[in-house]
Amino acid sequence: MLVTENMNSFTIKDIENLSGIKAHTIRIWEQRYSFLKPQRTETNIRYYSCDEVKTILNIALLNKYGFKISHIDKMNEVEMKEKILSLSGTLAQQERIVNDLIQQMIDLDMEEFERIADNYILARGIEKTIIQIIFPFLEKTGILWLTNHINPAQEHLVTNIIRQKLIVGIEGVSTPLKINKSVLLFLPEGEYHELGLLFLYYLLKSRGATVIYLGANIPMVDMEFVAKLKKPDYLYTHLSTVGNSFNFEKFISLLDKRFKGSKVVISGQLTHVYEKKIPAHFKFIKSFSEVFDFIHNL
Repeated sequence: MLVTENMNSFTIKDIENLSGIKAHTIRIWEQRYSFLKPQRTETNIRYYSCDEVKTILNIALLNKYGFKISHIDKMNEVEMKEKILSLSGTLAQQERIVNDLIQQMIDLDMEEFERIADNYILARGIEKTIIQIIFPFLEKTGILWLTNHINPAQEHLVTNIIRQKLIVGIEGVSTPLKINKSVLLFLPEGEYHELGLLFLYYLLKSRGATVIYLGANIPMVDMEFVAKLKKPDYLYTHLSTVGNSFNFEKFISLLDKRFKGSKVVISGQLTHVYEKKIPAHFKFIKSFSEVFDFIHNL
């Protein structure tokens, strides 16, 4: 729940999720140093401005890669930026770029957001861009989208840019590889977050598999129609942040009932929390490495 009427106010939990710094540590920093001055609601709950989010992201990054907090506290904004740009490790650079993307999203500077993404694609290619900066960015910001602590317009603007990059990547795939396997990609009714599914499309196509891409919000009856006609080797869905009305157990039961003879693969966040036994022709994929293993073993 929002702590103020301003959608761009962040709770200490939001700051923890974005920066990786525990709330307990943030409170200690507030007491000892001058770089954070949160405001409080009438009920005494801390909340932080956009500028403070950017500050804590920068401080957390410098602290993680060797700078003492007491030293960082004495830096002005220019010095802090210089030190961040001087971080030379690959992981540090990736984290810096992820933080840059978060800052551009907060500022609604989509031109700069796209420029950062394009530069990384140019240097590393679409696949590494998605793995190294886009998905870490989505993991950090996804919690804000779920709790409505950023404006939905920010989510739409950002995801549309990423979606465009993925589609360009998919269209640009040219590979001599050929796997004699077909995969039908879909999201169930009510699920519209298709970035993970589009990335799967890219990976499968670049490895030479045949992809039947149905996309988001697909009724089960439409799935049946296409599956009967095309007879794919696998039905594959990636579930990231489905709505409150989505019943995962019921969804699995329906798929099992209607696609008895089909291999069904499910990846995404929901696979981590489902505890019941799944049907024998189902497979849960819970990590990036498992996605790559699955595609490699097709």
